[in-house]
Amino acid sequence: MAVVRGFLGFTAACRDFCVLVVLVLVVQPHRANGLGRALTAPSKDVAKPPVAGICAASVIVHGYKCQEFNVTTKDGYILSLQRIPEGRVVQNGGNKRQPVLLQHGVLMDGMSWLLNSPEHNLPMILADNGFDVWISNTRGTRFSRQHTSQLDSSTTDFWNWSWDELASFDMPAVIDFVCGQTGQKINYVGHSQGTLIALVALSEGKLVNKMKSVALLSPVAYLNNMNSALGRVAAKAFVGEIGTMYRGYAEFNPKKVETGNFLKSLCAYPGVDCYDMLSGFTGKNCCLNSSSFDLFLANEAQSTSNKNMVHFSQTFRDGTLAKYAYVRPSYNVMHYGQVTSPIYNLSNIPHDLPLFLSYGGQDALSDVQDVKLLLGNLKVHDVDKLSVQFIKEYAHLDFIMGLNAKDKVYNQVVAFFKRQNS
Repeated sequence: MAVVRGFLGFTAACRDFCVLVVLVLVVQPHRANGLGRALTAPSKDVAKPPVAGICAASVIVHGYKCQEFNVTTKDGYILSLQRIPEGRVVQNGGNKRQPVLLQHGVLMDGMSWLLNSPEHNLPMILADNGFDVWISNTRGTRFSRQHTSQLDSSTTDFWNWSWDELASFDMPAVIDFVCGQTGQKINYVGHSQGTLIALVALSEGKLVNKMKSVALLSPVAYLNNMNSALGRVAAKAFVGEIGTMYRGYAEFNPKKVETGNFLKSLCAYPGVDCYDMLSGFTGKNCCLNSSSFDLFLANEAQSTSNKNMVHFSQTFRDGTLAKYAYVRPSYNVMHYGQVTSPIYNLSNIPHDLPLFLSYGGQDALSDVQDVKLLLGNLKVHDVDKLSVQFIKEYAHLDFIMGLNAKDKVYNQVVAFFKRQNS
């Protein structure tokens, strides 16, 4: 399986996918240098997005047991959740399998963890190492588009949320469900946005008594040092268009023509080079696999809300990690009791909670300097409870799709969890 070597050009054919990279915090791939293959829509022989569910499409076919669940949040969203209860070879032993919950990044869903072969993807590696694996899918993604009321994804009110709500409603609902099913505390793995919602939830005291340990891959809390000209222009554009929120909340659908046109408009800005736009957003991923990337093109990107995109852009613009800021101070007073949106204090994360952070030297979204800002908030953390890994050659997508991620990252995650459960 060849390691991908290049992404050239910006063509009209990329309209259905390229918009992925418009995000301030998206988790997209980069075909590193030299393949000579233009960025295009996936070919006809690429697998289509699964309609039967993630279990049937990507887990059971490899010989693993898999279960599908629905979890309802307190604000009525119905979320899809998958469970891989054991590995292909069942290990005997008297201890109960420890649950691990995996949370994907923005514009992705649970499928993003399963794009590589069983020997190279994190859920199945964890299952084969004796863990009870759960995969979460946030609201708005393809299998989490239902609501208990008449609210549905065709209505604007369905999309009235940002990552504040993912931390306040989605994550607690899923963790409560897994705890109820297993009777145990949770080991958690987040990537990109999945790290952000864990950090802010823990900083507010949510879920603390239900989390055994937390692994953060490409951790995102700050976006101050995002050095991509294209990324900075995209972030400013989202904040600049915040007035559209007064006309109703809406879905940010990467496959819509309007979003592709928005991306093309960004490329016209002075100083923006769209020749290799994916690497401009994510950094140059070193170790992606061509067949896995084709599956990525076939299955992603997923929808999120415009409000979520604006919230990420506010984080970049303001240089702080805060709740969603409404344009009118009176709206902030109504929601928060103050004229400005409250700041999340990450130093409130329990100092004795075992944390594992892994970040890359080439990551344009989880920038090295921004990760250091995050680590500065954790400086009072118990020394023996904080593990930090730096991988010089890794960029954003290498952490979930890297061909060598098992050796570089996943074995360390497994060892980290086993230490907490010994």
